[in-house]
Amino acid sequence: MSELKRSPIKCVGPDYRSESQKPVAAVSAPVDFDSVTVLPQTPQLIALLSIIRSKDTNRGDFIFYSNRIIRLLVEEGLNHLPTVEHTVTTPVGRSYDGLAFQGKICGVSIMRAGEAMEQGLRECCRSVRIGKILIQRDEETSKPRLFYDKLPEDIADRWVLLLDPMLATGGSAIMAVDVLKSRGVPEDRILFLNVLASPQGIQNFSKQFPNIRVITAFVDEGLDEKNYIIPGLGDFGDRYYTR
Repeated sequence: MSELKRSPIKCVGPDYRSESQKPVAAVSAPVDFDSVTVLPQTPQLIALLSIIRSKDTNRGDFIFYSNRIIRLLVEEGLNHLPTVEHTVTTPVGRSYDGLAFQGKICGVSIMRAGEAMEQGLRECCRSVRIGKILIQRDEETSKPRLFYDKLPEDIADRWVLLLDPMLATGGSAIMAVDVLKSRGVPEDRILFLNVLASPQGIQNFSKQFPNIRVITAFVDEGLDEKNYIIPGLGDFGDRYYTR
């Protein structure tokens, strides 16, 4: 995309307040891919994103509020997994026609920033298996390089939640999917979870893998000349682990 499009400005806030009283905030840019799910742009989510975007937010708060957003992403990701009918008996002896998850899952984090999303997955899925892929971007070419991967042996039989908080050009995520596919994971069994995405990254990734569901909290304006997401939040891994 040659021109950066600013995210739309909309009024947010409880429905009972008049439009003139609602605060104004930037919300996620729309996307044209059915495979992409953007979290509902609620006042809570926008407030959480505002905290982690701020350069004045300290590391402790960045971790705390990032974890809250990650938990929302994981919960939404689980909504896209298959279920089967499941009837249970309640403690008062009555039947309840409910649902049960179908199939095994695992998480795969793109190191190192993706590892920040592992705890949110563990909090939702007890004893979940976690794999790791190390891909680093060449600062000169902006192209990704694969350095390391360690995945569950039976990953081809699992639903995979791919974890990486930032989707910039899409290069690292595309390479990570290629690794998963080389281990026998079908595209339609992969869900990609991320906190911030660029329109370019969404387009590159979704055109390459139209059968992979992407769940993101926000689609930003675009990329700068260094392929950093703007307005963005800086380097997620640095802010989560070191600053």
